[in-house]
Amino acid sequence: MSDVMSKQGKIMQICSHIILAAMSVMAVVPFWLLIAASFSDTNYAVAEGYQFFPEVLSLDAYEYILRQWAQIGRAYLVTIVVTVAGTAASLIIVSMLAYGLAQEKLPGGKVIFALILITMLFNGGIVPQYMIYNNFFHLKNTIFGLIIPNLLLNGFTVVLVRNYFRSSIPGELSEAMRIDGAGTFYIYRHLILPLSKPILATIGLMEAVSYWNDWNNGLYYITDSNLYSMQQLLNEINNNVNFLANNSSMLGGVDPGALPTATMRLAIAVIAILPVLAVYPFFQKYFAKGITMGAVKG
Repeated sequence: MSDVMSKQGKIMQICSHIILAAMSVMAVVPFWLLIAASFSDTNYAVAEGYQFFPEVLSLDAYEYILRQWAQIGRAYLVTIVVTVAGTAASLIIVSMLAYGLAQEKLPGGKVIFALILITMLFNGGIVPQYMIYNNFFHLKNTIFGLIIPNLLLNGFTVVLVRNYFRSSIPGELSEAMRIDGAGTFYIYRHLILPLSKPILATIGLMEAVSYWNDWNNGLYYITDSNLYSMQQLLNEINNNVNFLANNSSMLGGVDPGALPTATMRLAIAVIAILPVLAVYPFFQKYFAKGITMGAVKG
């Protein structure tokens, strides 16, 4: 019986490794094709299509980025500022709210938690959200228009962090500190946060990727090109190139050679994803642990 179970376990392990290896390849292949295409010669790519190992290489796309760095670099800086500020603010708000909801005797805690769960299922829609942020909060063409809207969409992360606090941090530690005279904020700062590195790193990575890849907020609230993020800039370049290429005759003729080519746009996309690829390995060890422990029902 044990031999049969051992053989079945080995078969399951082999199948799991095969499936995971296949999924890893499918995840890596698009990135490899993106990078390879960005180093392809434009004329070669048009004639032969994008290839994993292009025969004709060119740095024209990256030379274009250097020539346009005044605009691209500014968009890069905006994206970095938004990502850092948004992620930090989100972690503070989520962790403090989750810590309050993790308290068993919090007055109205169940009602507040239920309201948070409702926001995960329903929302007011884009039009009311746009009117509130634009007409009442005046976020139009401000850096806050790229930060604040995402801060109010963290119901899922609040639940994860709350469950982590309840299941992974013994309540006896907080009680012991209270007996010694520690206040709520002192406990939160010196006990809860240090013991919550796995879940906070996980949530921080999720929020950072969300902010870095976000272009919806820029589309809704930003029309000033000086506040374009990388994703919005790339989207604007794609839209403008397609419009000019399709309507060149109506506009008196547009030189196609003067437009950013597809390889140039792919190079911008490569530059845009590099920070995420560079940072992710440092948070990977926390990611699985934080998600698993945060998902435990509290």
